[in-house]
This record gives sequence, C-alpha cells and structure tokens, in this order.
Amino acid sequence: MTDSPALVIFDLDGTLVDPAGSITGGIAAALEVHGLPVPEQAALDAMVGPPLIESLRRFASVPEGSMTLVVQSYRERYISEGMAKSRPYPGVPELLSRLRAGGYHLAVATQKPEGLAKKLLRLQGLDAYFHSIHGAPDDETLPPLPDGKVSIVAAALETNHASRNRAVMIGDRRHDAAGAAANGIPCIGVRWGFAEPGELEAQDLPAYATDAREAGDAVERLVPVHGRPGSTAHVEPTEAEASQCR
Repeated sequence: MTDSPALVIFDLDGTLVDPAGSITGGIAAALEVHGLPVPEQAALDAMVGPPLIESLRRFASVPEGSMTLVVQSYRERYISEGMAKSRPYPGVPELLSRLRAGGYHLAVATQKPEGLAKKLLRLQGLDAYFHSIHGAPDDETLPPLPDGKVSIVAAALETNHASRNRAVMIGDRRHDAAGAAANGIPCIGVRWGFAEPGELEAQDLPAYATDAREAGDAVERLVPVHGRPGSTAHVEPTEAEASQCR
C-alpha cells in the first residue's frame, strides 16, 4: 500500500476546461450543415460530457445514416476553432499546481477521444501537470464504450498503480460519479460545470465544490498524502514529467 500514490482523477470538459460554447455551438452548426433540427439550449448543454454519438442519438435524434457526417463536421470545426475558444476554469491551474506540490499523482478520464483530449490540454498549457491522460477511442466510428466512463477511470487507476482507497474522482456530471462508484472510489462534484439542477445532489457524493480551492480542500480531506502535507507553493512539472504526456 505504501507504494500506491494518492491519485486524483479529473474529468475534462466542464471540470478542468470551460468549452466556452465551442461544444454546444459546434454541435448546432454541424446539425444545421446537414439540414437537421437543432435542439433547445438545455438539450445542447446536456450533450457536454457523454460520448458525442450517444448524445447525438439521444438529444438530437440524428439518423444513423447521417451520424458519421455530422460527427466529422463537428470535429473539423472543433479542431480548427473550438479548442482555441476553450479556457481553464478559474483557479484550475493553481489547483493542479497545489496538488502536484502536495505529492499527488494527477490523471484525466474523459469520454472525449483520447488524442483530442491530449491536444486540448496541451493547447491550454495543462497537459504537463498530468501523469496520464485517458479517453475514448480516437476512431469515433466505433460504438461508444459499453460501460461509459467506468473503463476509462479503471485505466487511470491501473496506469498509475493506485489502490482504490488512495484515489478520488473530480467531475461535474453523473457520468463521473458513476464511473468513480463502479471503481470503488469517491467522487467530488464540482458545481461550475454542466450538471442539470439536482443532478449531482442525486448522487449523494461525499463532497461538493463551488470553486477550485474547495475542490483541493476536499481532495486533501478524502485522500490525504500521508506524511506529505499539502502545499500551496507553485511547483512546475519537470521536463521529463512533461514529456510523458506529449
């Protein structure tokens, strides 16, 4: 057990990074390009978090024959302009620095395609904080993972050799809570993301956070780093550590 690091697993969109409308606006534009109806804003917001194809089926009723073209149109726009519009949420870089300084291992578990997640984190200057980044298959013509976020969270635990009593998830949607629970780890719900009213409260999570500082406090309370008290000093990742995520 002493070799197991204290691991913090983060969701991406809605937790680390604010898409700033690039996801919902991009989906709406892709639907319009292919002559398909655009759902109301509440439905578009609900599409942030789950796999894109699953959301297009559920919230936009996209016909299977049009699915590949809609996804392609969305991804092209997202890569060309959407990622650049995204921004880290206030206090997130400081939170990551605080946790790294305190001795935590950090990972990302997202249902965004893994290669795209790495590009987004690199663009936002956040990738070097993480020991590993995990996502869905890059080939979006494949069916979504049958267990959603469960296997992605499991991959983060396995890669970092973390025991379940030494790990915690941080996310903004019920999918994050479900992925954590299925792997036997607690989840901290953040209130700045895309959860619908009451969505996180229905999960009866052990902690909630209204800002990044509260999230850090909850991590240190739920998964303390034994013998290494947390520090608020800013410690940049080493070049060797940064290269692992590039």
